[in-house]
Amino acid sequence: MTQPDHSDSTTNTYRDQIRKRLKDQQDFQKYLTVWGGVSLLVTVIWALTGMGYFWPMWPILGMGIAAFFQWRIAYGTPPKEITEQDIDAEIERVNQQK
Repeated sequence: MTQPDHSDSTTNTYRDQIRKRLKDQQDFQKYLTVWGGVSLLVTVIWALTGMGYFWPMWPILGMGIAAFFQWRIAYGTPPKEITEQDIDAEIERVNQQK
């Protein structure tokens, strides 16, 4: 069985992007585990200390907002790669403003 040739720089760049995306997805899964653990911990502390005002909603909500942004990085639409044409167009736009 022969291995595919990954010597082309475009292929390497693409593989690096995919590798980063897979790492982001793993990191997101880890974050969900931490979020669940912290949510459970603060809820147990709340329950053991009198069950008054449900203050654990604040750390749970804050971590939930962070989870949303991590999800977008891991599973959302990948950012557009900046091309040479994009750079040239921006240079032209800046030069026209002078």
